[in-house]
Amino acid sequence: MDQGQAGEFDAFVAARWSVLVHLARLLVGGDRYRAEDLVQESLVKLWFAWPRVGQEVPEAYVRKVMVRAAARAGQRRWWGERPVERLPETPVTGDVSADVAERSRLEAALAQLPAKQRVAVVLRYYQDLPEGQVADVLGCPVGTARSHASRGVARLRRLLDDVVEPAR
Repeated sequence: MDQGQAGEFDAFVAARWSVLVHLARLLVGGDRYRAEDLVQESLVKLWFAWPRVGQEVPEAYVRKVMVRAAARAGQRRWWGERPVERLPETPVTGDVSADVAERSRLEAALAQLPAKQRVAVVLRYYQDLPEGQVADVLGCPVGTARSHASRGVARLRRLLDDVVEPAR
């Protein structure tokens, strides 16, 4: 890759880094560190493909690489640390804004969705991609992608309603 292309790649990364990390965070279930790793791995693949896709649609390429890598990572077994509902120590409580609390609640609910449903919901409603592009990224027919998104949204509603309305 020549200097001009390397500069274009750097400009792309600088301009889209935060958007890509946020998308990756939603795809991996809220873990910021896994999300950053996912973006970095995807950008390495983009680097090698940049001469081919740099002038066309680099963000779509990275998005597809991220979705596939997140799906593969979700299928792997991990016997290491597991997240828990409650921390062993009580955290210091401070003034937490309602927006941050709502975002955390949504990310926790997203993390409970199966990988394909989570990807479909994030791409369709967060990234605002048309159903055809979501299906293309998932590698399935449009009807299947629509079904994943619909079931994901329905499950999110149930999960979020359970948190809002305490059991009687």
